[in-house]
Amino acid sequence: MADEATDGRRRAAGAPAAAKPPSRVRMSAAQRREQLISIGRQIFAERGFDATSIEEVASRAKVSKPVIYEHFGGKEGLYAVVVDREVRALLDRITTALTAGHPRELLEQAALALLTYIEEETSGFRVLVRESPLMAATGNFSSVMNDVGHQVEHILAAEFSTRGYDPKLAELYSQALVGMVALTGRWWLEVRKPRKETVAAHLVNLSWNGLSHLEAKPGLITRKRA
Repeated sequence: MADEATDGRRRAAGAPAAAKPPSRVRMSAAQRREQLISIGRQIFAERGFDATSIEEVASRAKVSKPVIYEHFGGKEGLYAVVVDREVRALLDRITTALTAGHPRELLEQAALALLTYIEEETSGFRVLVRESPLMAATGNFSSVMNDVGHQVEHILAAEFSTRGYDPKLAELYSQALVGMVALTGRWWLEVRKPRKETVAAHLVNLSWNGLSHLEAKPGLITRKRA
């Protein structure tokens, strides 16, 4: 009543009535789910799984904890959804990038795809490289790189065959190459220099020029000396 009387006096004096606060737009279930995934992704990237709490996710989303339990069953469920999305996003980027026919160009494309993902989806990459004991072997950064390694393996096997090398060793070399790019990407995540194109060029320079002068049957120098 007091508020109505105040508004009445304002109108009588020619002053505009006090504006009513806008009503909050209610999210649909799908919109709320996407909001929670986005917020969870950011917090997991900042703190890691163990240090993230449902309370903080709920606080940032301005919802009660039961809402999160309703959508994901708990922190583990939310984390699993976030990681699964990032795994698929990164793998899609890399596999889509592999379009050229020449092996050197394919190496360049794979390296650039990973570095571009790190640059554009930094939070997602941070989530992936924070290993969690809760996740199975198929739900982390290592599994993504393993999948990429299998694709590179087929490329290397064909190249090895044409050059007279043992194609059975292609898996070993593919894992070594992908591991080199992945570890360099984790380093570049923090330093961000030189620019990604320069990083990719040097990675390919090391890997390609090394591959182009492979020994058919390499041995260890130290063992020869012994």
